[in-house]
Amino acid sequence: MKLTRFTDNALRCLIYLGQNPGRVVTVGEVSRRMLMSEDHLLKVVRRLVELGLVRTVRGRRGGVQLLRSAEDIVIADVVRATEDNLAIVPCFSPGDNCPLSPTCELAGAFEKALAAFFGVLEKQTLADLLKPELSRG
Repeated sequence: MKLTRFTDNALRCLIYLGQNPGRVVTVGEVSRRMLMSEDHLLKVVRRLVELGLVRTVRGRRGGVQLLRSAEDIVIADVVRATEDNLAIVPCFSPGDNCPLSPTCELAGAFEKALAAFFGVLEKQTLADLLKPELSRG
């Protein structure tokens, strides 16, 4: 399984904001730190705003900051909300006509693996991903 770059960038953006609690961070600062274009980061930030995870501040001292505490942001929720397709194999998709169905258990095995993957991420919050010495404001 491979997560999209969008999800990776969303998680890394949240981590950076979590390392700067209470501070409004400019999009330029985040994009430079993450080595990505501001345009792409703006798409990520827009999605994080829609999810109620961050807020944007307009104006001269504007930027972005966490809207919720790092302890309240569950990593599994972020991944589910930013990934557009979690179908590991084509037979996960509705209407797939697998020539081995109904005697193949591949989809069932991957379904269990995906459940285990999310089982771990459901126990992880953004706070768990922050190094203590970096998350002090």
